[in-house]
Amino acid sequence: MDTDRFRTLVDEPGPFATVYYDDSHNTADATAVSELTVRAVLEALNFQGADDALKNAVEDALTASPPPAGSSGRAVIVGHNGVMLDEQLVRPAVKTEVRLSALPYLVPLVEHGFEQVPYVVAVVDHEGADVSVHRPDAHTTHTSVDGGGYPVHKASGAENSGYGDPQPRAEEAAKKNLRAAAGRIDSLAEEAAVVFLAGDAQARAQLREHLTDRVLELSADIDGVTRSAKNEPDQLRSQIDEEFARRRLAELDDAVARFRQEDGTGRAAQGVQSVTRALRSGNVDTLIVGDLQGRTVATAKGLLAPDADTLSEYGAEEALVQPADEAMLVAAVRIGAAIVRTDERFDPDDGVAAVLRYDEFSSAPPNGV
Repeated sequence: MDTDRFRTLVDEPGPFATVYYDDSHNTADATAVSELTVRAVLEALNFQGADDALKNAVEDALTASPPPAGSSGRAVIVGHNGVMLDEQLVRPAVKTEVRLSALPYLVPLVEHGFEQVPYVVAVVDHEGADVSVHRPDAHTTHTSVDGGGYPVHKASGAENSGYGDPQPRAEEAAKKNLRAAAGRIDSLAEEAAVVFLAGDAQARAQLREHLTDRVLELSADIDGVTRSAKNEPDQLRSQIDEEFARRRLAELDDAVARFRQEDGTGRAAQGVQSVTRALRSGNVDTLIVGDLQGRTVATAKGLLAPDADTLSEYGAEEALVQPADEAMLVAAVRIGAAIVRTDERFDPDDGVAAVLRYDEFSSAPPNGV
């Protein structure tokens, strides 16, 4: 996951209240369950020592937004200056997690958060397309494209009399409409990371003949959604989420493959000691986070180490002991590293590994790093 969007968050002073919870609204007692969840979150924060201002800000965040439709998960991070992050998750949280700490807790967001990239959804048929552009700031624009080509369906019976075979006219009209749709999709997808193509299967296949190579490379199909049915929002959202989840797994697979390829060359590290050293020198390209099992690290004046004794070698006198699953991710964000969450397919030493930017045994990074 690209971590640029977290830079403002990690530069804020703590403490932070971080909450991950299931805010699904798909049962008869959903409202009552939501109220109980909010109460439990506030009690947990009170137990951990949160002040009234922080608890009030969390309560406002959890209760102000309208309930989502169906199954949903949510992440809320509140800091000294109010709500810093409030996002839906790709899937509901398995359990409610509440932390009060000096740093934001980002692991579940890396694992289950939506990838904040611009994307386009085009639902097409032979008359044109409905196109929506989704931006990382949650702003969405909608437009419909009508190429003006008619008729797009072959007439029958008496409607044909005197006009010859209408099929060529219908096919040409459909091509005209799809050419117009393709042109509009191409222009709207200039900054997109993904272009989702939905609607009539035959129309989609014909649309592809008119799209640019760049858009074709970015495209992913969505089945079972039509223009006439107003986009079946639940099915549309579900398949978009599945595609982003697939891409996240592919990102993990790529990071693990790179780690294994570089392991032993000086361009890969695993274990808290080796990875904190790489983070300290700004040498992490991709941080791979597994189960850190409650491990801690020491921090002081922007430095990170496995323990206070190591930090003392750098002149740090007042080291703070902090959870590794907070401090190591924050350190990665601060140096612009990507972060991926690993699963049971890859279990690095101490639950953490990294692909490095340059050979850790070299005296200096290469030019441009």
